[in-house]
Amino acid sequence: MLEILYQDEHLVAVNKPSGLLVHRSLIDKHETQFAMQMVRDQIGQYVYPVHRLDRPTSGVLLMALSSETAKLVCAVIEARKMSKTYYAITRGHTPEQGIIDKALVEQPDKISDKKMQLNPPAKEAITQFETLAKSTLDIEINRYPQSRFSLVKLMPIHGRKHQIRRHLAHLRHPILGDVNYGDNKYNRYLRQQLNQFRLALHAAKVEIPHPITGEMLTITAGFDQGFQQILQLTQLPMIDERNL
Repeated sequence: MLEILYQDEHLVAVNKPSGLLVHRSLIDKHETQFAMQMVRDQIGQYVYPVHRLDRPTSGVLLMALSSETAKLVCAVIEARKMSKTYYAITRGHTPEQGIIDKALVEQPDKISDKKMQLNPPAKEAITQFETLAKSTLDIEINRYPQSRFSLVKLMPIHGRKHQIRRHLAHLRHPILGDVNYGDNKYNRYLRQQLNQFRLALHAAKVEIPHPITGEMLTITAGFDQGFQQILQLTQLPMIDERNL
């Protein structure tokens, strides 16, 4: 059972766990559970995905309950009227705040994206961020006697594939648990210390005008135990979910 964060006759939003695929994928043929099917079975109604959430990322996943509504929501997103807020735990001490403005080339999956054009052009990608807390631990993970961590709030302006993960890696502050763009030594440390290894990235809030009524919806998702364990391990403060 997935936690339902919002539901009406047009939309449903759930708190997707880290590690759960949104829908079937050619890459993971062995998987038997998908967020779309689980939500469909829970509410007894077919659902339509309207935005992307990576498999290792947890948090707000919005779906439409009809193809017509899905088209309207996609138009809202295309017009950049939906805002998203993420939280990440990174290696190192990030700047207090800033804007990452780095165009990204879409990175196709060899199987599921095999129809994509070869050598696609880079697309504009901007992410705003704010550092909420920093910590320094007297443990040697890499080659230094101390290890540093940051808790970062991020607001992506665009929604490119792996945008936040790639942007933070570009800053040389990769997200903990990122097996694609992260630090292998830090990831190994996490695996050794935690019983739940996961990407330390959570989609905590979505704000979007309702596609039918126009009313502004604010949908928030709490942090799971795995994310909280990484906060404890890195001695970063817990996040007050009332102020997401």
